[in-house]
Amino acid sequence: QVQLVESGGGLVQAGASLRLSCTASGLTFSQYSMAWFRQAPGKEREFVAAISFSGGSTLYGDSVKGRSSISREDAKKMVYLQMSSLKPEDTAVYFCTGRRSFSGILRTNVNEYDFWGQGTQVTVSS
Repeated sequence: QVQLVESGGGLVQAGASLRLSCTASGLTFSQYSMAWFRQAPGKEREFVAAISFSGGSTLYGDSVKGRSSISREDAKKMVYLQMSSLKPEDTAVYFCTGRRSFSGILRTNVNEYDFWGQGTQVTVSS
């Protein structure tokens, strides 16, 4: 059974940095591209960042480009999202997700991912 567990969220002030972590189990992690999405109250789930199975390709949503970095550590089956210069509009529940893929082409559509974590809340105060 595949399980993803996110951690690292919290309440921070605008301008702060935060690193989110996602621990995977029940899958051959190195065969999966991984991604982060977020969902604010009343809004659709939004693509944040993705990383290929090899770690060689990354992709970022426009709203976080230049302020975020996604990385993975296959030995620990973990994926990270480092965010800096946080803004109140970054407030959302952040979800980790995965998709079995040996391609460097990364997906941004929520429907193209196979499983999801329960999310971690990030709240940025102004």
